[in-house]
Amino acid sequence: MASKQKILIVDDDNNIAELISLYLTKECFETLIVNDGESVMPAMESFSPNLILLDIMLPGMDGYQVCREVRAKYSVPVIMLSAKGEVFDKVLGLELGADDYIEKPFDSKELVARSKAVLRRYKPAAAAPSNPNDKRVEYPDLSINLTNYSVVYMGANVDMPPKELELLYFLASSPNHVFTREQLLDQIWGYEYMGDTRTVDVHIKRLREKIKDHANWKISTIWGIGYKFEVRNG
Repeated sequence: MASKQKILIVDDDNNIAELISLYLTKECFETLIVNDGESVMPAMESFSPNLILLDIMLPGMDGYQVCREVRAKYSVPVIMLSAKGEVFDKVLGLELGADDYIEKPFDSKELVARSKAVLRRYKPAAAAPSNPNDKRVEYPDLSINLTNYSVVYMGANVDMPPKELELLYFLASSPNHVFTREQLLDQIWGYEYMGDTRTVDVHIKRLREKIKDHANWKISTIWGIGYKFEVRNG
C-alpha cells in the first residue's frame, strides 16, 4: 500500500490551519500543522513533507524568510497563502522560490486542486523509476531530466524548484521555438492557474541566475512576444 503524501501547513491562525487540514485529510493526505516560522525547519527534518502550504503573515519569521530558508536546503514545492493580493507580494513570493500563490479567503476545492496539481508535477528523484526512455534533453554542459527532476550544468547538479525545472525542460525540448508568455503560463502552470504573465518573467530571471548563457545555447528574450531556448549551430 502506497504511503500517504505529506503536507506541512504553516499558519499562525490555528482555526484556518485546522480547516485546511480537514480538507486535505479528506483527500487522503497526511498533514502536520505548525503555527510559526521557527518551527518549519525542525518539521522538515522530522516530518519530511511532500508539499508546504505557507502563510506569509507569521509572527517572528515571516513566510518570505521561511521560504528563503527552505529553498536554501530543500527542493520541496511551496504554495504561499496570503490575504495580500498585490502583484508585488506575488512576485516576491515567486522570486524566493514559491511554486504557487493562493489568496485568502480561498475556496477549499481550489486549494485541494492546486495542491494536487503541484504534487502531480513534482516527483523526487528517489521515487523516479530507472527508465531508458527518461524525459531528458541534453546540450553541451547541460542535462535536464524531467523524470527524476534533475539538472546538471557544467558538471554540477543544480537545485531547482519544480516550476523552474519544468519551464527550462519545456523550452529546451523545442529549441529555437518562440513561445509567448501566455503559452508558457498555460503549459507549465495550467489553464486554471489564476496568475499573470509576470510569473513567467520571474521564473526566467531565476533560471538565468543559475544557468548562464553558453557558447552553444541560451535562453533568449523575444521582445514583445516571449522566450525561446536558442541553439547556435557550429
